[in-house]
Amino acid sequence: MRSISKNTTQLVFNATLPAAIYHEFPASRRRFSWYIIGVIHRHPHLEAIREALERSRVVVLIGPRQCGKTTLARELVPEDSVNYFDLEDPGSLARLDEPMTALAPLRGMVVIDEIQRRPELFPTLRVLADRRGHPARFLVLGSASGELMRQSSESLAGRMELVNMGGFSLCETGPEHERPLWLRGGFPLAYLAPTHKQSMAWRKQFIQTILERDLPQWGVRVGATALRRFWLMVAHYHGQIWNAADPARSLGVNESTVRRYLDLLTDAQMLRQLQPYHANVGKRQVKSPKVYVRDSGLFHQLMGLETEKALLEHPKAGASWEGFAIEQILSTQPHDEAWFWATHQGAEMDLVLSRHGKLFGVEIKRTDSPQVTPSIRNALLDLDLERVAIVHPGIKRYPLSDRVEAVPMSDLGTSKELFPAS
Repeated sequence: MRSISKNTTQLVFNATLPAAIYHEFPASRRRFSWYIIGVIHRHPHLEAIREALERSRVVVLIGPRQCGKTTLARELVPEDSVNYFDLEDPGSLARLDEPMTALAPLRGMVVIDEIQRRPELFPTLRVLADRRGHPARFLVLGSASGELMRQSSESLAGRMELVNMGGFSLCETGPEHERPLWLRGGFPLAYLAPTHKQSMAWRKQFIQTILERDLPQWGVRVGATALRRFWLMVAHYHGQIWNAADPARSLGVNESTVRRYLDLLTDAQMLRQLQPYHANVGKRQVKSPKVYVRDSGLFHQLMGLETEKALLEHPKAGASWEGFAIEQILSTQPHDEAWFWATHQGAEMDLVLSRHGKLFGVEIKRTDSPQVTPSIRNALLDLDLERVAIVHPGIKRYPLSDRVEAVPMSDLGTSKELFPAS
């Protein structure tokens, strides 16, 4: 078992070790009433937060609910500290009835968790961030990215830095745990559940909580039943070009309403809208986004895929693995912006990454023998790509041509880059 350090997330349960990590523990520790069930290092996130706090007076850490933001924040400021505010705690809310009185005397790092519950605090943070000498720096945590970012960017322009966080990645679990991570998803309590049945139960409850509690708290005035039906429809579109017409017709609403639903779940970081790249070429290019359920475990829950066997036999297995790979790439690989590219003639590229003014392509192929296809050749020419990586489930990395390389998914769980500097 890995050693425990201050840069480690520790999760404690009263249960049996999951099969994914069972054999990493000695037999004498596999069944205890209380023990550390998982030791997942989240060092990159902690370092990103620390570096951002050195540069900026206010750092906003955003990510979906239950992805581990609070655990990381408590690594930096203990929850019993006067500098820690949890806005789901009535005591913290009471302390902030007079926010300037509560926050102005504090020194050092101040954490405000669940900031989306009190967006009126942003103007106060602007005043405090502008004080001479900067006696305090603020780490604020939030779950609803869209509205939260709009409010914070208006109040804290020039004073704020954003840090994104998701669930566990292959870099954190280790590439040897790719299959359980793909099946269960990256939410800590789903991935580390003692049994797969308990993981499924947690994910089901999580979806219900998002729809029935969180979205209404964020000001969403759409019924939970309608949103759940819509979310399920999006799951069937997973990995495809978005077309609002069919969901609108099925729900009996107009296309602008469906677009609003899509944006709501995107703001909650449950969905990803991957925007199209537009090249200056004489071809008709796709202009609508691709949509993905961001967490593979939630996707499998929505699709009713309860076992690995059911997943591997399902027609959506390839699309699921593509979405899983995209999330791993975007969370671990350096890039400035990301798109997909497709033409109506059939050429496409799953990911186009911008990095230092250059474009790189990524194709995701769940096959043992990836090949350079005509579509890849067209993308190399039309987009003037520096290089293309074909991510596959094998174990070897090897060149396919002078600018195309086959890269195993396991490389995303290490420090290796898809496109190392030459």
